[in-house]
Formats: sequence, C-alpha cells, structure tokens
Amino acid sequence: MKLMFNRASATRLALLSSAAVVATATPAMAQDVTDESAVDPMDAPAIIVTGTRQADRSAADTVAPVDIVTGAELAANADTDMGNLLRVAVPSFNVNTQPISDAATLVRPANLRGLSPDNTLVLVNGKRMHRASVITFLGGGIADGSQGPDISTIPTIAIKQLEVLRDGASSQYGSDAIAGVMNFLIKDDREGGTLTGKWGSTYEGDGDNYQIGANIGLGFTELGFINISAEYGESDATSRSVQRDDAAALIAAGNTAVADPAQIWGQPNVNDDFKLFINSGLDLTDNLHLYAFGNYASRNVDGGFFFRNPTNRGGVYAGPMVDPTTGFASSASNAVPSVLVGDLSINSSGDCVAGIPLTQGGLIPDPTILAAVSADPNCFSFVEMFPGGFTPRFGGSLEDVSVAGGLRGQLFGGLDFDVSYRYGRNEVDFVIRNTVNASLGPNTPNEFKPGGYQQEEQLVNLDLGYEIPVGAGSVYVAAGAEYREETFTIQAGDAASFALGPLAQPTAAYPTGQGFSTSSNGFGGFSDNAAGSSTEDNKAVYLDIEADLIDALTLQGAVRYEDTKSFGNTTTWKLGALYRLSDALRVRGTYSTGFHVPTAGQANVINVTTQFSGGQLQDEGTFPLFSPAGLIVSDYISDTANGGLGLARPTLGPEKSDSFTVGLAGDFGDITFTLDYFNIKLKDRISRSSTISFPAALCYLADRESVATACPADLINDPLPRTADLLVALDGAGVIDRNDFTGFEDLTAFAFFNNAFDTRTQGVDFVANARLYPIPGGTTRATLAVNYTHTKVLNADSTISDTRIRQLEENLPQWKGFLNLTHDQGRFRGMLRANYFGSFYEAHLDDGTLPIDAGARVTLDAELGYELFDGFELAVGAQNLLDTYPERNPYAGIAGAEYAVTSPFGFSGGTYYIRGRFQF
Repeated sequence: MKLMFNRASATRLALLSSAAVVATATPAMAQDVTDESAVDPMDAPAIIVTGTRQADRSAADTVAPVDIVTGAELAANADTDMGNLLRVAVPSFNVNTQPISDAATLVRPANLRGLSPDNTLVLVNGKRMHRASVITFLGGGIADGSQGPDISTIPTIAIKQLEVLRDGASSQYGSDAIAGVMNFLIKDDREGGTLTGKWGSTYEGDGDNYQIGANIGLGFTELGFINISAEYGESDATSRSVQRDDAAALIAAGNTAVADPAQIWGQPNVNDDFKLFINSGLDLTDNLHLYAFGNYASRNVDGGFFFRNPTNRGGVYAGPMVDPTTGFASSASNAVPSVLVGDLSINSSGDCVAGIPLTQGGLIPDPTILAAVSADPNCFSFVEMFPGGFTPRFGGSLEDVSVAGGLRGQLFGGLDFDVSYRYGRNEVDFVIRNTVNASLGPNTPNEFKPGGYQQEEQLVNLDLGYEIPVGAGSVYVAAGAEYREETFTIQAGDAASFALGPLAQPTAAYPTGQGFSTSSNGFGGFSDNAAGSSTEDNKAVYLDIEADLIDALTLQGAVRYEDTKSFGNTTTWKLGALYRLSDALRVRGTYSTGFHVPTAGQANVINVTTQFSGGQLQDEGTFPLFSPAGLIVSDYISDTANGGLGLARPTLGPEKSDSFTVGLAGDFGDITFTLDYFNIKLKDRISRSSTISFPAALCYLADRESVATACPADLINDPLPRTADLLVALDGAGVIDRNDFTGFEDLTAFAFFNNAFDTRTQGVDFVANARLYPIPGGTTRATLAVNYTHTKVLNADSTISDTRIRQLEENLPQWKGFLNLTHDQGRFRGMLRANYFGSFYEAHLDDGTLPIDAGARVTLDAELGYELFDGFELAVGAQNLLDTYPERNPYAGIAGAEYAVTSPFGFSGGTYYIRGRFQF
C-alpha cells in the first residue's frame, strides 16, 4: 500500500470520513438502538452454545470451561488482524509475525493451549469452518506441517460473540477438537448498524494501516433478518532489520549494487484486504427456522525472502575453484573461488571460462574477465543481471468463500432438530518476483507464478435432541450424523517456474548440466507431475447426553464413531460433571479422548522451498511417503543391510489424545473467577519431519543398485549440483524415471509427514472478573487472565531433531496473561491493559546452533474514547504503548534480523491509531 498523503492529512481524512458517516445516518434510528458496548456482561448470565446441546445453558453451568469474548471487546484494539486480537483476549492463544516463512506469511498459524493449529476446531455459528489451503512448512517447530482454518477471513465487525471451549471435544464435534473449540457467533440484529474507520502506524513510522468497516441489520419480512458486515483495509510492511555481515562486506569492498538492508525482516505488505459476511434467518412457523450465512474474503500479501549473495549462492552465482588469471577450472594451490559462468552455445565445452575469479578476499569478480564474459554472446553470468545479488519477494493472492444453510426447530411437540449443509473453499495463488530460474540464463523471467493450493470442503449435518423429564430434573439426549468431504488441489505453476533450462539440461558437452539451478529460485513452481487433487471423506454418528437430575449436579457424557476414507475408524468419548458446592461455588471436571486425522493436503502435498541451514541457503522438499522420492527416502531410513539409517520405516496415520480437566468456578456478584487445570496426552503427533539429506538417500539407492561412479566422495559436503548428477546417473542406469523428479534437481534436504513423537501438555487457566465503582456515576471493570502451559515431548524417534524437540517445548512462552481495566464515565470510555509474555526459546533460522533465550516482557495497550454526540465516538489509542521490543538477536549479522523473530507479541514495537465509530 502507498499512502499518497502525509500523517496529518491521514488524520484529517479519518475525521472527515467520520463526519461524512454522521451526515449520511438517520438520527431517529441512532436514538432507538442501544450501544452493545455499553451492556455490562456481568449483569446477566452469559448463555453459550458451545460444548453443550441445550439451548439455555450458561457459561457458569458448563462441565468444561468456556471463555466468552464479545465483539465490543475485540473492537477496542489497535489491531485489525483477528489473530493479533485474540492473543490479547484469550490467554492460551498464541500467534506471531511469521516473517520469511513461505506460505505461512499468507496464513499465519495460531496455537491454542500450546498445541498445533489443526488441533483446534473452529466453528462459525456452530458449523465447522473449512481449513485454509496453506500448509505451514516453516512454523517455528510447533506449527510445522499444520493445516488449520484461516480465522483472519472473518470481519471483526461481524462478530457478536466468540466462545472458546477449553476442553477436548472430539466426541461432540469430531476430528481436530483436541486443544479446544473456538465458535464465532455472527451478528443477527435485524435493525441498526455500525460504521467504523481506523488509521494507524508504528512509532518507527512504517507499517501504516487503515481499515473501514460497516455492519447493518435489515428486516426480512416481519419474521426474518439479513445482517451484513464488510471490512476493507491495507497495511504497509515494517522492517526491523540490520545489514547482514556478508552484504556489509560486499559494500565495503566496493559493490555499490547491494541493497541496504539486503534482507528485510518484518510484517508483509497486505493490500486489498476485503472481508464480507452475511448472516440471515427466517421464521417459517413458530417452530421452524430457516437460516443461511456465508462469507467472501480476499487479500494480496507480499513479503521478503533470504538474500542471494552474488559471490556464493549455489546454483546461481557459486562457481568452481579457478585459476585467478584465466578463469579456467583449477585444483592448483593458488586457485580461487569464482562466479559461475554458463555456456549458452551448449554444443561444446570450453567456449567460456568456468568462472569469473573473485578478488579482494572472494568479494569482487575480476573486472577484466567479467568484461570479457559480458562481451561474449556465448557466455553469461548472473552478476551481469544482478551484480549486487538479489532478494526475492514472495506472496500471493488469497480467496476464501463459504456458504451454509439449514433448517432447525422442533417437531412432534418436543423433538429438536437441525439439518444443514456447508460448503467452503480457500485458494492461494503464489507469486514470487525479483528472482530467477537460473537454468534459463539471460532468458529467465524475474517474476513467476509458481502455482497454488486449493482446499474445498463440504459438510452435511443432522442434529436431533429431546428433553426427558426425570423426577425433579431432566435428561437431554442428543444424537446426530455428519458427512464431511475435503479436496486438496495443487495447481501447476507457469512453465518457467519449474523449467529445466538449457544451463541445467544434460547434453553431450555437459552430461550433467552446467551447475545452474532449476525452477524459480526461493519457491520452485509446482510441475505438471506435482499438480492434481486428493480427496478424503469422513462419516460420523454421535450420542450426547446431559443430565440435571438434581439442582446441585450436572452430568455429561458423549460418544462418537467416525470412519475415514484413508485412515480407518475410531470411537471417542467424554465424561464430565459439575457440582454446585453453593450458590457461589462450583467444581467441575471432564475426561475425554480425541483424534485428528491427516488432512488430504498433509497426506499428498508436494513442495520445495528454500531455507537457511548450516550457514547457507538450501532447497528443501516435502513429499508424500508413497511418492517416488518418498519411497527412496523411506527405504534409506529403514534399510539396515545396504547402508541405510536402520530406523523404523516412517508412516502417516491419525493422532489420538487423552485429556482431562478439573476446575473451580465462583460467582460472587461483582467478582467472578474460574480456575482450571488441564492435561493433554497426544500420541503419534502428525508433523513434518526434520530434514534428511536427499543426496545421501540417492547415494544409498545408487550403492544398493550398484550404479557405478554415482556417488563422488565429496557428495555430502558439496551437494549442489550433485543431486542433478545423481538423478542423471540413476535415470541412465534404469533405476528411476527422471520425469518423476522434475523440480527436485536442486534438493539438498527432504522432509515428510509422519507420526514421530508423543507429547504431554498440561497447564492452568485462571480468569477473574470484577466490577468496581471508584468514581460516582462511573463503572470500572477489571479482568485478570493468566495461562500456564508446559509441553513435554515423549517417545520421539530419530526423524525429529533435538532442535525441533526444544522448539516444541519452549518456543511458546509457558506463562502468558493480561490485566485489563475498562472505565465508563458518561460520554468518556477508557481502556488500559497490561500484557505479560513469559520467556521463550528461539532456534534462530531454525538452527539449534543459534539459540536465543529470550526474556519475559510486559507490554501496555491503552485507548481513550469520547462520544462526541449520540451514536458517534472518536477514540485514540496505542498498542504496545511503551514501545517494548523482544530480545535483541545476538546473531543479527548472519541474516539481518535485529530481534528474536518468533516473539509472541511481534517485533515491530509500538503502534498508535485513531478510530471513528458510529452506531445507529
């Protein structure tokens, strides 16, 4: 986004926009509707629909803890991103910035109670939300390989209430509900509305952002409603970067083409961020209600990648050791490193020098030989195109669509029913620019469309319920069935994004190519053989019983049977109870089993990305275990007779959980609290493995099949272009079909989805609310929320590294909480919140040799609002008021990140904003 005016102009625009809103509103309507933010949630019991099948159950009377966050609470924040809003509203919810994280930059993974994003079930109006198409390949260890929903597609202004069930609920809702359930309830008002406008920026002067939003409720005949919500916004990128040491050395040596900073760490650009949600309902009779809702969302995201050094980036710049005066390959003692030169004639070797000698300590190409290469039409080097190196920009466009409809009500004088259908689709089309397909030489484009992912889901539900009087109490019996189908599609990229160009193709003169890498550098395109669709389905039936046999006791039991297409069947169950010790105190507890099956995407995805490892960039692949590459690596891992690793053969199947909670809840009028302990044992966790050397696996295959001269002694130390060499040799010997490995020619490492470890996650949640009256005529509300979560990895096999284990256990802070104070005094309203984020561990660049033990931090948020006239409020505020940053990165010179980038509260520092809101 480019804001084509200064900050003062932006402030004037926000005020003028707010004034325009007021001028176009109807004053009579503004007097008829009460501002929902003025309603005190402690005045009446909060009725919830999550975790219970009964229609009148309050949050205080559930057997498992349920947090309630109102739409007004979410609106009183600087952020416009749903994930950032929830991390200061739900204490066990974590999300971070995800810079330079491939597709995770487009859809950020979020964690509830320390578990993977796809261990939390997300509902919208009680119906399962479809997953995002993005699979998180680089997720800081905890989220690696996850595929969860994209909650950021829900407009904040549309939310009536968010209910967070902090308990295992697979027996009630199905696969994924291991950490808990988040249920977004959409506004259903049939009159009135809200208009908002917000503009903000960081204290550093970057990251300018704005958002406008609208919600309106409309009557649909006398018996129905249509409620429409929409938001549109954009945000500029931030940069908290220092110059990399290698880039600084290049500049000092005289390379004036190097950017400063060469690599940017910060939040990405987000443009054209549009969100629309429509909720509707119609009473057909007193006992029949027709409903429908759906959404549309889209946005464009653009972020940074790793810097490609013009002297040593393998496959693009890095050449052989050469004679310093001639540029021809040499093994003499005076040989020097070089910049790779390609022979464009490709018909006979020796037309061009092997490389341009690097002078001044290996930093500057020899100018005489560089000039000779540039003057020769048969010769080419990428220092001619990008003399200062290059840093790709990666992003894409996201589109999210869903529609749901159903009929609910009561039949036969007491049988509750709900029958529904829901369709959802999430699609991402990737774009990478300012990069090359090196194998195409000077004919390479600099921008590519490497393809995309698409996730489609269909869901059919039937829910039935009947209340049976038993003595002075009752038993509510619910039963139902569900059919769910999901399809994951990989869409091929443009031809240049995965092409094996002439500088990589084997020829008579160059039997293994010339050492230039294939595919779009940084994020290789999906080839035609990688494209295609995979489908999974799931059939389930359940029985759920809640009993209030006496006033003091509530019992709950549930059982669910599910049958999956590819991963068999399972039965899960749950038992829970709540006992009222008095009118003010309740004790409760649950025990449940749960499960999560691999998604169609996790089981079938193919992906190649570039990651920093061992001090240099390397191409890492992720492939299904059943693919040709996956079978080779599986053999290499499990074989003991032919030089394999001799480990258990990797498999992919469901993960299962056993969990229990026990807690105490108190309600003393102006003070309420909940204190809950949870313990979750998760077995056979689905995850992306740590990486394994792909050249080593190919070398194992060559040795096993007795392919002569396929494995040079320096294979592991110099893997590129050795992978291409091995593929040529194995194809020539008839061991593989090289067409099955298109796009894999540059791989140095390989990962896969498997079930490699167990975890035990336990902790405590404490939430207290108080209503105070410190000033006559005003009300102060205080909320204290504290979460402690500790994860221990158990029974890990050798496909999970020690670094990954420590990331799983320590990358999220064990302690997290906030103290929130709000005060209302006439037309004034204020909010002050202190957020505590405990210490955490970061394996910088996912490298265990670069540990950051980051200390705890406290951040402050504040907002002050004033109602200028009935219905219109102007507010100013700040998030991270004191401009607090996470731990400085002691390894900043390696890749340019000034701070610990996996910080749980980000690393952009403080932000401020102004907002106008009109309710009518």
